[in-house]
Amino acid sequence: MGTIARIEVKDGNPVAALRELCARLLADGEVSAVLVPRRLPGSNGTMPALIADPAELRDADPLAPSFRINGARMLARLTRGGSDGGLVAAFLRPCEVRAFVELCKLNQGSMENALIISADCPGAFSNADYPAFVGNGDVTGAEMDFLCAEGRGNFNGVEIARACAVCDHPVSTEADLSIGLFGQDTTQGLLLLANTPRGEGFMTRLQLPEAADDGSRSRVLAELVAERTAERDRMFEKTAAATSDMAGLSTFLSACVNCYNCRMACPVCYCKECVFLTDVFDHKPWQYISWARQRGSLKMPTDTVFFHITRLAHMSTACVGCGQCSNACPNDVPVMELFRTIAASTQRAFEYEAGRNVNESPPLSVFREREFAEVTGGLE
Repeated sequence: MGTIARIEVKDGNPVAALRELCARLLADGEVSAVLVPRRLPGSNGTMPALIADPAELRDADPLAPSFRINGARMLARLTRGGSDGGLVAAFLRPCEVRAFVELCKLNQGSMENALIISADCPGAFSNADYPAFVGNGDVTGAEMDFLCAEGRGNFNGVEIARACAVCDHPVSTEADLSIGLFGQDTTQGLLLLANTPRGEGFMTRLQLPEAADDGSRSRVLAELVAERTAERDRMFEKTAAATSDMAGLSTFLSACVNCYNCRMACPVCYCKECVFLTDVFDHKPWQYISWARQRGSLKMPTDTVFFHITRLAHMSTACVGCGQCSNACPNDVPVMELFRTIAASTQRAFEYEAGRNVNESPPLSVFREREFAEVTGGLE
């Protein structure tokens, strides 16, 4: 769209400025509620909240480096099948936006019923590390230091989540409105950019002062993407080497206990009934004993590797690399590393990128006559 406006920041507090933006959106007759991260008590980070009363925005914090859950599935639930009550204005991270785009392609949500707003994302801390990041409890001070670092550095002995450190999409172009943080003095002002006609319309109604693009945001973004892409490629190489055969894959996933937390946390794993929650894998006692006798011993629980292979077969074309699978794992299994590595190969093979374009059909939903000719032998 090309339109850029400026969000004025008062008293050096960009979070307060975005709370005011939320309040102004709620005052718009087209918006019925705002889905936005809200601080939990103490140093427990944030969780998404659906807010309809501006008075409840007092703890809203769209910039907190806390990522306890991917909000795409919640927004899909709020928009699926139409919304008679007006638009939901949703503050989402770039990976959440891409997950929501994938869900909309799968008829699980509707872009038409949402106003999507996404800030430049320097990353977030894992659920386990966030309290250490806050340190002495000064959430606001810690957050401002983090924003100034623009996704780099160590904070009270912890670094951003591994998924964020290898994220090559820290900005969303699929959102209706983007909030520019990179290259800005966030204590003075933020950029607001319109990416869609809907975003353009809301920007006009907000009547914010115009801003010029001095190129600083693009420069910082390019540097950050280059750093994270290099780290991503190192992760791909290491993970591919570690899982190059079944023995390596089994070792890689050896700490899995079949809790299925990764499946529950994945925003694009949407099946109402999972095969692993049916009686297909409810083996009889004599079967376990028989397998143990055949092999001499049997690792318990069983089917852990098969579970992840099945999910990879289902989800690798839709994985957006948000890292919630690893964030939810109680045993620190590097699920994200495996899924991102396999997803990169799968999506490259199909010339597809999850969440890139809502009008781009998922690979397995379309037929291409000459696809994978090197495997099929081609057609004359």
